[in-house]
Amino acid sequence: MQILGGVHSGAILANYLVVAGGGSGATRNGGGGGAGGVRSTKEATGGGGALETPFIVTSGTTYTITVGAGATAPAASAEGNDGSASSIAGTGVTTITSTGGGGGGRPVGGASGAGRNGGSGGGSYQDNGIGTGTSGQGFDGGLGVTNAAGGGGNGGGGGAGEKGDFLTAQTTVEFGGDGGNGITAFSLTVGGGGGGGAFYPNGGRTPGAGGSGGGGAGSGGNVSANATSGTVNTGGGGGGAGVDNGDTAVFIGGNGGSGIVVIDAGMTAVSTTGSPTLSGTKYTFTGSGSITY
Repeated sequence: MQILGGVHSGAILANYLVVAGGGSGATRNGGGGGAGGVRSTKEATGGGGALETPFIVTSGTTYTITVGAGATAPAASAEGNDGSASSIAGTGVTTITSTGGGGGGRPVGGASGAGRNGGSGGGSYQDNGIGTGTSGQGFDGGLGVTNAAGGGGNGGGGGAGEKGDFLTAQTTVEFGGDGGNGITAFSLTVGGGGGGGAFYPNGGRTPGAGGSGGGGAGSGGNVSANATSGTVNTGGGGGGAGVDNGDTAVFIGGNGGSGIVVIDAGMTAVSTTGSPTLSGTKYTFTGSGSITY
């Protein structure tokens, strides 16, 4: 049941949306980054879970708002990095934390090639294993595939609304999987996974698209460029970078998008820091700060 912010049975209840920073895509042939975890009391929440419960606001208490940064993609061939957590914390409240998105997989420097775990999981390098999403925050990353010729395709990052694409086993597949779509909460579409990187453009192989809600597209294959970063303040995962036909260029994975925090207690605050925007009684934080009722 959705509960509106404001006074209920003598208590002031605050609705919220807490979106963590997205994971980055892998650099030079790997999976897409997973979206930052999404926790929401209204419309929808991440991972297909039940809506979160509003928290009770105490007059005079200052609540600290942390907006997690998106992960920066590695500059050289490597798996993606994880996004940073976002949270609401204050006296009398169990801290509400969303987990940063998992980085895309790439088997370099001891890494397994599996997507990294996170709010939503990162996509895999070929079929090396998915990154796992966090229950109630996001979905798993997609699984790529290894083909008979030794190449393959890379999985898309998981989104808040669905898993990243799982690629079908084929003898010549070299595509990148699409990132999982995000969700819409507080009238914001957030939590899209990053698309997986593609191999050589034989037959016009294409990288994966980013999921709705700020996921960045992959590159490689027929897109000879760095992958696209997740959109700021959506928690979108960065796209995984592939390789070109000559296997010489080093395409960089996309950075994860930063998170966002929304809080609405049905009343205006006494004070805030961090310059949130105000619409009615809804405060939107695109950077860290605080709020006191």
